[in-house]
Amino acid sequence: VQLVESGGGSVLPGGSRRRSCAASGFNVSNNFVSWHRQPPGKERECVARLTPLGVSTSYGESVKGRFTISRDDARNTVYLQMNSLTPDDTAVYYCYVMVGSRGYWGQGTQVTVSS
Repeated sequence: VQLVESGGGSVLPGGSRRRSCAASGFNVSNNFVSWHRQPPGKERECVARLTPLGVSTSYGESVKGRFTISRDDARNTVYLQMNSLTPDDTAVYYCYVMVGSRGYWGQGTQVTVSS
């Protein structure tokens, strides 16, 4: 199982960024996937979840209405579309997958929102 993230970097307040998490060794469509973030000096928090087969999604209160989790089965990739970004969204972002009873983390990528 391998998760490779991309799409980090710096963005201006009010801007958008799409994070990608390319998976190998399993099918993302059949497993719980989620995105987490860890702001500087704070604990890691879950910001978005997607159930197997894309049945339902859920979001943290701080990102609801601004972030969207989605999946491309053909590319075996999970995405996090982030809109209307603010400096409070600055964090290291991680994708996470449950395969059976075991969890796997992506390598994490910094997203910095600053003018």
